[in-house]
Amino acid sequence: MTDIPHLENITTQVRRDIVRMVHANSSGHPGGSLGCSELLVALYFKIMNHNKDFCMDGIGEDIFYLSNGHISPVWYSVLARSGYFPVSELSTFRKINSRLQGHPATHERLEGIRIASGSLGQGLSVAIGTCLAKKLNNDNSIVYTLHGDGELQEGQNWEAIMYASANKVDNIIATIDYNKKQIDGSLDNVLNMGDLKAKFESFGWMVFEEERGNDMESVLNVLNAAKAETKKGKPIVILLYTEMGNGVDFMMGTHKWHGSAPNDEQLEIALNQNEETLGDY
Repeated sequence: MTDIPHLENITTQVRRDIVRMVHANSSGHPGGSLGCSELLVALYFKIMNHNKDFCMDGIGEDIFYLSNGHISPVWYSVLARSGYFPVSELSTFRKINSRLQGHPATHERLEGIRIASGSLGQGLSVAIGTCLAKKLNNDNSIVYTLHGDGELQEGQNWEAIMYASANKVDNIIATIDYNKKQIDGSLDNVLNMGDLKAKFESFGWMVFEEERGNDMESVLNVLNAAKAETKKGKPIVILLYTEMGNGVDFMMGTHKWHGSAPNDEQLEIALNQNEETLGDY
């Protein structure tokens, strides 16, 4: 069952998971996690061809890399809810000896995680390497990535962006979480990125823009449109306009919840705004 109301219900539960995980340890990154909930639910429950019986090489299946690894709560929730590991394990987030570290890591052998991420700017380079390996193996699967818009201030991204188009890496769909906020303030105030669409196009990428990045139907439509353009000689990027903290009213419209945890009262408010649909852990 993957109709839009069902996907929206999963998204609501993912939001509950996020705020509960971060609250439990007074640590984590709820803002971007909440803003990217629709995207990751759409990928894992509808768009991607992936195997819950996890194998590191990912041969014959689509692969996802989270480059902005600080929004691990949303990824952990979606991985658990889609069957990679028990939902009950979400309660161990950021605890000593937990497999669910603040940033995803491979040492703990958590199913679904192929690279350690959190040092911003590296995910696209890894993803391109995976794309090239799939081409060498005649594997027609797609590699998906997610990046923060502020992450694009890291220079390594632009080396990778240039490399991908020059080498016709056309089995990748990169998504930019375009919420225009980062830990120190608005994107424009910290380091104005200019016209991202024009930049990517000038580097030889095919660009899709979706202004309704927190609307499930719109997210599905842009992902399907992008998928239809793969294998045509150009790498693809989606500029997904999202709202940091989406779904929790007091977290929206500000950068202050990039890396702050809700207190007990704020947690209850957030949970009441996202009524339980699938069952908490």
